[in-house]
Parts: sequence; structure tokens; C-alpha cells
Amino acid sequence: MRLQKYLAACGVASRRGAEAIIAQGRVFVNGSRVTEMGVQVDEELDEITLDGEPLKLENKKVYIMLNKPAGFVTTVSDDRGRRTVMELVSEINERIYPVGRLDYNSEGLLIMTNDGELANKLMHPRGSVEKNYLVGVSGNVTMDLISAFRRGVEIDGYTTKPAEVEVVGATRYGTKMKVTIREGKNRQIRKMFEAQGCTVKRLKRTGEAGLSLGHLPEGKWRRLSEQEINALKNHANGITRAQKNKRYFESMKNRRRGRK
Repeated sequence: MRLQKYLAACGVASRRGAEAIIAQGRVFVNGSRVTEMGVQVDEELDEITLDGEPLKLENKKVYIMLNKPAGFVTTVSDDRGRRTVMELVSEINERIYPVGRLDYNSEGLLIMTNDGELANKLMHPRGSVEKNYLVGVSGNVTMDLISAFRRGVEIDGYTTKPAEVEVVGATRYGTKMKVTIREGKNRQIRKMFEAQGCTVKRLKRTGEAGLSLGHLPEGKWRRLSEQEINALKNHANGITRAQKNKRYFESMKNRRRGRK
């Protein structure tokens, strides 16, 4: 199999994260440093190491939900010395990593696993994984803001996909809102509100890919049930099938145009 796929299968990172690790020159195959993508390896015959440590395929897959507090970064390590979510799951023996990100100051549901294939599907930029948030904002929340969210907001020269948004109450920050998006641009929700003249004071993810945070205490984690894992995989596979169907219908449409 390809080296980046092997790293993901070993639970090192997602496929995309594994590619970055390879590019950094941290992976050796049979004593030789590998930095290019697509190198084929034999899991039975080749010796593969990361940072000098041998890698073996993970047999046991781990799937957990963490209620991330503010003040932690969603990375395995941080070059600025900030606390990472790995500190909160240190009692787990298997090597796991976050699926996607939550900002340093954001809270809530974070999926963590060593299933590289699943993580890759959930984080694919063409995916439409639904994410639910409770947001406390200051500023003037108007119908124009709500309409803009539902149409798509221009941020960083990009127009977001339509979001679901509703006012659900008031907080000490101002207005409490429920927001649902189906993409995951960097600091997307904060930037969407800023573009409309509001400031996010608190941001908490309450659901993702059909999972619900429920009453899981802040800073705590739990293993996903078999039913939740199957639902998560079905959700990820459904996204993959939808992407393939979309590409197929686009190709058929292009062929018809070519015949005219």
C-alpha cells in the first residue's frame, strides 16, 4: 500500500496528516528517508519508522468523543508550548489523534480516533459533515444577519455554504444562537459573525456527523458505542458515495455537452 495510507492505518494521523509528516522527512523505509508521496510499501517485509520508532499496523481501532475545554489546541503537539487535547486523553494506551479542529478558545465535541480511513473521509474538503454549535455573540443580531448566514457569507474572498441559524436566547455576552454548518474553514463561524459586525464571545460544538455531545462533562471523554461508530461510518461512506455520484453525473453532463 502507499506509505501515507500505511501511516494512517497505523494510527499516526489522517491520510492528509500523514502526507505532511512524510514531507517533513520524519519517515524512513528500510533505513532510507522518504519525502515523496506515493511510495509503495510492503507491510510484511519493509521496516518503516517514524522519528526513529518502528510502526506497526494498529489492530485495535479506538473511537472516542471528547468535550474539549477552551484553552487547548487540537493537535498532537504544539511548537508554542500550549496545552493540547492529548493531555486530556493520556490514559488511552493507543495512539489517537483529533478528527478536524476546534479553535483554541472554542469548546465542545471533538472526535478522536486511530482510524485513519474514517478520519480522512470525515475531513475531506468536499465533504458535507454537519456540525452544530451554540454561539454567544455580542453586537446587533438582525434579520439581515440571519438572512446572510442562510445565503452564504463572504469571508477571505470565499462565500460560505448556506448555514442554518436561529436565535435561542440571551446570555451575559448578548445573544445566544444555534448555528449549523456543513464545512469547516479555519475560524469560519467567528469570521462569519465578524463579517456581519458581531463578535463571538463563546463557541461550543454540540454535535457533529450525527453525534451529540449530550451531558458529557467538560474536559472528559467517553468511548463511542458500537451503534455510534457504525452510524459515523455510514455517515462518512454516504459522503463518499455522494461525491462519487456527483462526479459521475457531472461527467455524464459534460459528455452530453460534447455531443452537441
